[in-house]
Amino acid sequence: MSAHFFGVATKTYEYSYTMGRREYVGAGFSWPMDFTRGPDGTIYVVSRSGEYRPDGLRITMLTMEEDYVGSFGRYGHGNGQFVWPTSITHDKEGNIYISDEYLSRISIFNSKGEYLDHWGNSGSGDGEINKPAGLAFDDHDNLYVSDSVNNRIQVFSKDGNFLSKWGTEGTGDGQFNLPWGVTVDHNGYVWVADWRNDRVQKFTSDGVFLARFGTSGEWPGQFYRPTDVAVDKDGDFYITDWGNNRVQAFTEDGRFITTFKGDADISKWGWDKLHANPDMIKQRALLREDEVQEERRFRHPTAVDVDDQQRILILDCNRFRIQVYQKSS
Repeated sequence: MSAHFFGVATKTYEYSYTMGRREYVGAGFSWPMDFTRGPDGTIYVVSRSGEYRPDGLRITMLTMEEDYVGSFGRYGHGNGQFVWPTSITHDKEGNIYISDEYLSRISIFNSKGEYLDHWGNSGSGDGEINKPAGLAFDDHDNLYVSDSVNNRIQVFSKDGNFLSKWGTEGTGDGQFNLPWGVTVDHNGYVWVADWRNDRVQKFTSDGVFLARFGTSGEWPGQFYRPTDVAVDKDGDFYITDWGNNRVQAFTEDGRFITTFKGDADISKWGWDKLHANPDMIKQRALLREDEVQEERRFRHPTAVDVDDQQRILILDCNRFRIQVYQKSS
């Protein structure tokens, strides 16, 4: 089954397929928070899991065809371990960077998941971080970090050397209230999901305020705790509206295009699990139609990305999956 969405002018979106299932180990996710696509196309998904099941905390690696590649990382305070992993990105060499809110540090792995290093000290001074959330590299391999509790963006070299910062606590232009996701677009502009202020802000690479989008609410163009933003090659941007269980799409100048509410079917991994557990198939056969339709919808999406083929990938945290849409213009 596919769904078509018609937005501004001739922009069209079609649901493609779903990846993922709920698992504490192996092929699946456990309360996934963020993902990144490496240079070779491998997808890395951060599973934060629950405090009652720290064994589910890990990074899952898979392909766009939903082939399981492997996993790495586990709960703990040691090298290569995490407590509250939140965001993930990669540098030009394909090395993986992961923020940990609890440990206030950035951990680094190679593309195979082998631990390389970590950096970061808790605090509010230059170069210190307090519960880092979103991560994004620019074309110069400078790393932008949403320094959440310090209500600012900090910029580091990939080795952790402090370069610059901007932002203070507040509701004015260029101010933040617990910023989360951060994205650098094709033109070098920096976009920040200003979580508690229910908006997204856009800046130059050195922190000059350019624009803001959104207010609090449930109508189109309004948000309730946005967590991430992605920008495609046309300049259209997509915002994960976490509290409203949806993703909204806008043109480059902020005109509303459409809303994604979720259209998931069962993933390849999901079918593998059903075929191995016939009783689960019987249980699903008892679901009411309204329950089936509700299952297709997003429940607290946390991350979004767009690849070079204009495929929009949306991480559906509380349903443990990624839904993929195709854009046509």
